[in-house]
Amino acid sequence: MSKKQKKADAAAAVSPAVTDLRLDLLMRLSDLPGVPGQEDAVRDFVLAELDGLVDEVRVDAMGNVIARRAPRDQKKGEVAERVMISAHMDEIGFLVRFIDERGFLRVQALGGFDTRNLFARNVTVHARGGALPGILTPGGKPVHIASPEERKKIPEVKEFFIDLGLEADEVRAQVRIGDMVTLDQTARQVGRLVCGKAMDDRASVFLLLETLRALRGAAPRHEVIAVFSTQEEVGLRGAITAAYGVQPTVGIGLDVTLAVDTPGVAPDEAVTRVGEGIGIKVFDSTMISHRPLVDQFWDLAQQAGIPAQLEVLALGGTDGAAIQRSREGVPTLTLSLPTRYIHTVVEAVHVDDLRAGVNLLLAYLR
Repeated sequence: MSKKQKKADAAAAVSPAVTDLRLDLLMRLSDLPGVPGQEDAVRDFVLAELDGLVDEVRVDAMGNVIARRAPRDQKKGEVAERVMISAHMDEIGFLVRFIDERGFLRVQALGGFDTRNLFARNVTVHARGGALPGILTPGGKPVHIASPEERKKIPEVKEFFIDLGLEADEVRAQVRIGDMVTLDQTARQVGRLVCGKAMDDRASVFLLLETLRALRGAAPRHEVIAVFSTQEEVGLRGAITAAYGVQPTVGIGLDVTLAVDTPGVAPDEAVTRVGEGIGIKVFDSTMISHRPLVDQFWDLAQQAGIPAQLEVLALGGTDGAAIQRSREGVPTLTLSLPTRYIHTVVEAVHVDDLRAGVNLLLAYLR
């Protein structure tokens, strides 16, 4: 037997590779509306997809979906961990905070926006009586009559308004303070990329669902607690309470990370690169991953031939930080999907990185 064949056999023994991914499901997930605290449509979708994949499923008081997959019978000397894997369901968006005398809406941001990407955007206001199409744009003059200084100005979120094309009394009859506002964008494939408005973090929700689907045939070595969390974009809130309830012995956050591997950015600032494998987080501004777990996942990736890259992110955080700090502390790391154009409507992930993420999770759980 050749060395190449021996290596392939060893990789297969660690984790039979998943090759087919339901990318249509990912695009449907990205299209769903669900800002922090109003993740209902995403939660309903996840609950339907979990049917037949797990042994137990429940929804807690924060709206987190918590699904359990029992471990296989342990061999002598084996220890089954209780592994909490968390991916958040919410996306960045807005709430209606004010309706003026002419019926224009002002908004409260939920999550961090670069307002340069918000000019003249189609949005949907999710009112109690149904969805209303609107136009989001900042106040001020059009380019034709703006001064050079005015053209250069980058507005703050508080300067943006939504035009519903309705009279003020019609707006007040249909819209309430606190109604959800989402950016409009239909997900699509662009070459090997899948892009849409909410790959952060629906791509990880998808990754977790695909992992559970791959586990249907045989029980995992470890007890798996799959958490689809709420309100991550406003402070990891759902994952905090879920971690206290689940009491895991190992934590894994699933989220996106920066892939600034595009023109105009120095190579040392790229963080990760799309198409080069799943990110294994070493550091971000909310957590330092548990080093033995980082080493274990890196070694598994190398042994199984799964593309992976180590990640250091100067600013940002994930559900992993919430798990790590719960109770007396939990050994935790985060697996990160390299993503271009984060916090825009064209967040883009690579098919090969999605596949690598599923396969590395399976290698650990099996």
